[in-house]
Formats: sequence, C-alpha cells, structure tokens
Amino acid sequence: MKVDYDSIKPIYLQIAEAIEDDILTGRLNEGSPVYSQLVLSKELQVNPATAAKGINLLVQEGTLKKQRGLSMTVAEGAKAKLVSSRQQDGLQALIDELVAEARKIEIPEQEVVALIRRHFAAKVVDEGGQQA
Repeated sequence: MKVDYDSIKPIYLQIAEAIEDDILTGRLNEGSPVYSQLVLSKELQVNPATAAKGINLLVQEGTLKKQRGLSMTVAEGAKAKLVSSRQQDGLQALIDELVAEARKIEIPEQEVVALIRRHFAAKVVDEGGQQA
C-alpha cells in the first residue's frame, strides 16, 4: 500500500481507496481482518489519526465492520458494493475525463476505442509483479 504525499487528494482518502483496492483485488476477503490504524500509520509514515480517518470512512460506508473487542473485518457484501459503486461513479468519471481530453487533443473516437482495446488485450502486471 502506498500514498502519494504530493497528491492534492487527502491522505486519509488515499488510505481508504487503497483498502478498497485490496478488497477488489482479493488481497482482503470478506470476513477477514483489516489492517489496524497503528500498522497503517507505521507502514505509511502517517499520523495514526489520519489512518483512523481513512478506516472510519470505510466503516461509515459499510465496507468495514467494527466489532467491539475484536479486530475490524471486511463486511459481508463489501466487494459487490464496491464493484457496483466504482462501475457507476468512478468509471463514469474516468470515461468523461478521457473523452474530454481526447476531444481537446483531437483524437478521433475510433482511435480512443482502439487504444482501450489494446490496453485490455495487454497482459496486466500488478505492483507485486504478479500477472492479473
């Protein structure tokens, strides 16, 4: 998990999104324990309150489940909820941005579609060097 300290996006949001990414990629499964705020703060070299803010955001959204006296876990149904949310909101925003940028720099629709097809066909390698 990494954060970009130079990003305009707040670190706590980057932490929340990184945890979501770990759920979506299967690094964290539903019902499994989640990183603690202390582990995250040490690993990412951030204030524990910042790490807690990112975690608590996911608790409020129902992605993580807090159980008194037990470790925090990934909530049941979290992955499906994240997939749906990112398909509806996140992907649409990226597509809007891509189309707007393509129009600005005068790339025809067919060329944009061809670029997307090439990227889908390419072998994707994640940060750990594993083929996805």
